[in-house]
Amino acid sequence: MGIPVAALQERLQPLFPGLLGLQLIEVSPDRIVATMQVRPELCTTGGILHGGAVMAFADTLGAVGTFVNLPEGKGTTTVESSTKFIGSAKAGSSVTGESTPLHKGRTTMVWQTHIRGEDGRLCAMVTQTQLVLG
Repeated sequence: MGIPVAALQERLQPLFPGLLGLQLIEVSPDRIVATMQVRPELCTTGGILHGGAVMAFADTLGAVGTFVNLPEGKGTTTVESSTKFIGSAKAGSSVTGESTPLHKGRTTMVWQTHIRGEDGRLCAMVTQTQLVLG
């Protein structure tokens, strides 16, 4: 992998993933790991992490995974995403996402992301398809 984690984090910081508080932990062509603090502003009225925040967190991990696998001069965009909500995460805790490829093709890549709470329990599973542009 040619781009260090710190450089990718710096690139994401002024964008929506930075607003979410996403922190990259590990980046390789076959595994992306990140954490996110469950802040009150990312929650529903019940103090539970909002589904949209879960989806955006996972979407970013799959996009980063595709990005680090792209040939020079290519780009990517999400064309499909499916989320299964299984558990919840409370305000004040953190979640960890791990994204791995199911398919890395020339025109599309498919990533599956598992999001877990601090206790290791599964909160959500997201499968997304990324289009390779250019």
